[in-house]
This record gives sequence, structure tokens and C-alpha cells, in this order.
Amino acid sequence: MKARVHVMLKTGVLDPQGAAVKHALGSLGFDGVQDVRQGKVIELELADGTTEATIGEMCEKLLANTVIESYRVEVL
Repeated sequence: MKARVHVMLKTGVLDPQGAAVKHALGSLGFDGVQDVRQGKVIELELADGTTEATIGEMCEKLLANTVIESYRVEVL
């Protein structure tokens, strides 16, 4: 079983990496970009029978800082 965890900063949390990417895109002539949010994707190879609840627990305890980040789990 495979799962993909998408982790993003919550709305309202400053994103300096996203701001840097937005600035760089503008410098390259891509003026239509209004905002950029930087995130991460974590791909997990899991034993059969692993539940989405277990994956959620992994996210809550290690994979995401739930104070400032949200996450979405995609089972593949």
C-alpha cells in the first residue's frame, strides 16, 4: 500500500520560501503569479492493512507540525 501526504502551511502563517519563489518568478518575467505557498509531499510505502487512521496518527506525531501546518492524505 502506498500513501502520499501533502503538507502545507496553514492560511495566515507567513511563508518566506513561497515569497522567495514568487519574487524569483517575477524576476523571470512571470508577472501573473499573485501568491505562492511552499509545501512538501511525503510518499509512504506501507504494509497492507495500514489504516488511514494510522497514517493520520503518523502525521499528527511527526510528519506535520499541526500548529502551523495542515495535511491531506492520499491513499494510492
